[in-house]
Formats: sequence, C-alpha cells, structure tokens
Amino acid sequence: MKVLIIGGGIAGHMVALYLHRKGIDCEIFEQTDGIRELGVGINALPHAVAELADLGLLDQLDEVAIRTHELIYTNRQGQQIWRSVCGIEAGYDVPQFSIHRGRLQGVLHRAFIRRAGRGKVHAGHRLVAFDQDADGVTAQFADRDGHLIGSARGDVLLGADGIHSAVRAALFPEEGPPRWNGVMMWRGATDWPRYLTGRSMIIAGGTAAKLVLYPIAEGATPGTRLTNWALCVRSAEAGATPPRREDWSRLADHADIEQVVQMFSIPHVDVRGLMAATTQFYEYPMCDRDPLPYWTQGRVTLLGDAAHPMYPMGSNGAGQSILDGKSLSEVLSQHADPATALLAYQDERLPVTSQIVQRNRKGGPEGVIDEVERRAPEGFDRLENVITIKELREIVQGYARTAGYSREQVNHR
Repeated sequence: MKVLIIGGGIAGHMVALYLHRKGIDCEIFEQTDGIRELGVGINALPHAVAELADLGLLDQLDEVAIRTHELIYTNRQGQQIWRSVCGIEAGYDVPQFSIHRGRLQGVLHRAFIRRAGRGKVHAGHRLVAFDQDADGVTAQFADRDGHLIGSARGDVLLGADGIHSAVRAALFPEEGPPRWNGVMMWRGATDWPRYLTGRSMIIAGGTAAKLVLYPIAEGATPGTRLTNWALCVRSAEAGATPPRREDWSRLADHADIEQVVQMFSIPHVDVRGLMAATTQFYEYPMCDRDPLPYWTQGRVTLLGDAAHPMYPMGSNGAGQSILDGKSLSEVLSQHADPATALLAYQDERLPVTSQIVQRNRKGGPEGVIDEVERRAPEGFDRLENVITIKELREIVQGYARTAGYSREQVNHR
C-alpha cells in the first residue's frame, strides 16, 4: 500500500509517522516551499502526549517545550475561579506540554525524515486535482506560480491540508468559507520574566473577552521564559463575515489591542508590559466549520483541521489531529481494502470530533469562567456564593471526558 498525504503540518506528519511504523509506504506533499516552524503556542494534553511518547518523541519534546504544571482560570479582574495541576502531577502517566506550534512541527518533521528518508517529503507541491479509480488515486500538483510540476499515484489520499483544505473543497464544493464566531484573536510570544511556578498557564475571562498566558520554552536569558499570550474579544455576531481571511501569519498592530488589554487585571503578570515587549504578533479571526456528514469518499478522506476545524477551546485541536493519525494507521494496517479501512476510520473519529466542535462553540472547559461572569460580571467577594465546586468540576471534567483526555481514559487507553 502507498499513501499520499496532502499537507505537512502536525496532522500530516503525525499520520506519516504512524504509517511508517506500521510499514506502510507514505509521502507528504506540502504546498509551501519548505517545512517552516511557524505559529505561536499550543498545548499538548496528556491524551496527545501519550501518543507522542509511544512514538519515542518524549525526549525531543522536553528539549523544546515546557512541562505545564498548573492551569488557573480567573475572571477579568484576576480573581481565581479554578486551579488544578496538570500532567504527571495530576496523576497522568505522561506530562502535559506547552510548546511553540512550529517547534512541535519541527520535532515531527525531523523524526519522520530520520525514519523514512528526506525523499518522502515534497515541498512546493500544491494539490490542484485528484482522480480515483478502482485501483488507486492520482494527484496532480503545481508550484506556487501555478505551473504543473507532476503527479503522484497511491492507494489512498489523505487530506491533512488545514481549514482551507483543497481536498475538502473537492469533496464538498458548495460548502463555502469557514464560519466565524465573531471573536478576533491576537497571538504572540516573547521572552518574559518567569511568573508563579514558571510552568503555570492562566486563562482569564470568558468567550466574549479572554486572555491566555503560558510559557512555551526556556528564555534566551536566565530567569525568563518564552511566554505565549493570546487575547480574544468578540467584535461581531456569530456567523458574520470575517474582516479578513484566516491567516496564521497576518501581522497585527499594537494599536489594535490597546483598549482590549485594559479589560484585564492579572496580579501575577504585567500584561501590558508583556504585550508591549512583543515586537511581532498575529491577528486571526476565530473560525471553525460545521461538522460534515462524512469525510470519506472511496480512497480519499480527511483528517485534522481539514476534517474538523474547531475553536481553540480546551487546548484540543492538535490532540484530535494526533488521534486521527493513530486511527488511520490502525485501520489501514488491518483492512486489505483501503475504502473499507477509511470508512472504519470515519466511523470511529467523525462522531467524536463533531461533538467536540459543537462543545467548543459553547466555550469548552473555559465555560467555568463564562458561568461565573454571567452570575457575577463585576467580580465576587466569595466564589462559593456564586457557584459550587460541584458545578465547576462538572464543567471542567465533563469536557475532559468528551474530548477523551480524562485521567482514566488516558492512563487506561
């Protein structure tokens, strides 16, 4: 069997590593001119880290990431709503990592090159068409200028090419653009003095106005961390047309966030100073897509953000892409018929991820902040007068069970 993987991001590299371990030949086709370590911070939760560890990548992750120690939810005034330890400290068999998205992609890319060979990754190959017949799939590629540069043939084609997936567009030509929830995000990272444990993640405010802070790597100077921040504010109604196309590399201006920053008061971090010190940061409208009725058509299927783009709630997008890759490698190694295998993958993964997409639209585990702010928008004297611990626990732990990363699910997988 030979598998063509469209897209060289996290999803594409993860499924390639899994397939290679199963002895299945695969190649990655990436439309950009090279595998560049772009983006800002993401979190790899234990259900994802367990799979990365199983692939022998734990040491490489420790070299470039931070083992997250604790997660703290507060309101915009900085009052604590929920605090919990993470990873091994929380009883998981593996850690939780806060990491630069590009560095995670780099770890995966280097691992795949070492194991499969440099010739298995083709940069500068943009998919322009594919055709399938009873025996396989043929994909046509062009360069950045639109000139056809060749084709490839395989038994299976996997669309791991993100929220603007060409493969998804071919399967669902009438779908239209992603759906914006009306929230604009600004994201950046810079070296900053350690705060709290040096491994603490803070999420302040709800869906309408939210601030996220966490370190993602050692800093360039002693006592500092490369600190990731994300600022989100609702500026339109859900379903409105985004002001600009979703683009991870669209630079923003400090004037865009000046008033938004003033909405937050975090006792542990000089938020204004942190953002002022970030010389380059990025703007991105928070978008997803409605769940699809199916992903698979014959020998072609979708995974990662091409299959189930979701709002960045609960630190779960990359994790679900990783689980997609594992599922695909399992079914393709178990079924002689590729079409049967891809339907089995779809049956396993589509219902789960569709539920998470819908859950994230309601706020994910950060819903604890939304609920407290709904009941006490100006803050509180005593949290227990606003909400019970039982209610808080059910929101946080209920989401973990839905997304597949409760301690019991991960440790007994």
